[in-house]
Amino acid sequence: MPAKEVSGEVLAGISTKLVQLHHRVFGRGPTTAKSFFVDEDTVVCLLRGGLTTVEKTLVDEDDVDAVHRLRRDRREAMKRPAKDIVEKATGRRVTASISEIRPEADLAMEVFVLEPEEIDGEKPELETGGRSRQ
Repeated sequence: MPAKEVSGEVLAGISTKLVQLHHRVFGRGPTTAKSFFVDEDTVVCLLRGGLTTVEKTLVDEDDVDAVHRLRRDRREAMKRPAKDIVEKATGRRVTASISEIRPEADLAMEVFVLEPEEIDGEKPELETGGRSRQ
């Protein structure tokens, strides 16, 4: 039995709350956001149009590394609240998260890997993609 799908309404709620979080942390939120549920255990949110005026100026001056440094400094402030948003919305624990930005495209991406869902009282085996160590 496959894991339960995350509904479009839940995904829209995640997008809205992540936009609000970005606004609170960076002083400006993305203008569009869309979240997707992938492979029964991953939530991906694409956020567009969230660069601040300073960040846009740095991109225009070909200094995207400075934008990465600015965002990296604030990433820790976003990590726990972002995980909380996804955990509350999905009812599943986030086991890993990745936050990335492409300043030249004014695009940010948040990826959350969810703990496998219990099926008939048991958690499915995790696929490792390679040989297990013994």
